Amino acid sequence: MILVLLIAVLSLSSPYFLTTRNISNILAQTAVISVVAMGQQLVILTRGIDLSVGSNLALASVLGALAFHAGASASLVIAVMIASGAAVGAINGGFYVFGRLPHPFIITLATLSIAKGVALQLADGRAIPGMPPAISALGTDALGGLPGSVFVVLAVAAVFFVVTRTMVWGRWIYAVGGRPDAALRMGIPVSWVLVSTYVVSGTCAGIGAVILAGRTDAGSPLFGNLLELDTIAAVIIGGASFLGGRGHLGNALIGALMIGVIRNALNLLNVNIFFQLIVIGVVIVIAVECDVLRNYLEGRVRVMQAGKHS
Repeated sequence: MILVLLIAVLSLSSPYFLTTRNISNILAQTAVISVVAMGQQLVILTRGIDLSVGSNLALASVLGALAFHAGASASLVIAVMIASGAAVGAINGGFYVFGRLPHPFIITLATLSIAKGVALQLADGRAIPGMPPAISALGTDALGGLPGSVFVVLAVAAVFFVVTRTMVWGRWIYAVGGRPDAALRMGIPVSWVLVSTYVVSGTCAGIGAVILAGRTDAGSPLFGNLLELDTIAAVIIGGASFLGGRGHLGNALIGALMIGVIRNALNLLNVNIFFQLIVIGVVIVIAVECDVLRNYLEGRVRVMQAGKHS
């Protein structure tokens, strides 16, 4: 409802907002955030957080560019980027769970720095131009008026929908996020569920690297700056809860689209780019406060209902 209202207001504010070209630009610009936010969504569902997605994406793009210059085919370059993202995710999940760290913030903050440093070292601090034509086409070509990257988002979303809605693993994620102790008593492999969500989050960062490398025809250690904040904002703005166990696929996608719409509108209205950061930050605060208020009101309702039954 908020997204629809936002689109209605902005369409009245600028005659260029609802043009086909502008809508296509919004979808292309939010594709990376959408894909990576879906992985971040699973992590947040388990009461976690992944701060490394931006650096993970940058490292994956650099490794993909290096693989291309070493003579790798398009399919192998894609495999390298996705495998790189998944590997960083496995490190995050493994250290958090089996290293018995108190919170994933610690290890994902560490890998944020490590992955960025490795990417800068491998690329000598510069972008590495060149990607296979198939990857460049994925990032720049359009099909039926829609950017090719949109179909990647839809494909990933379809996989997420099937996995989270029809497979036991998906129900386990909600159980672990809702009541970790109860999930453990029920025999759910909590440790492996947690690790798997970070692997998926890293994999999504690798897919995001493929999209961004295709758009820019390069791999760069500077990719993904503040992507972790964008993806967390997308999930929370979309309505998921930091308390875990609440949220669905639409949260991440709607939240990512809202961020894209807000930024696009501010650009059309010639708002200073620095002020855009302030706007996104304010929206995040409002979304988190709404989540806190929602949980408070639900708690009050449960107390009142319990009082009536007693």
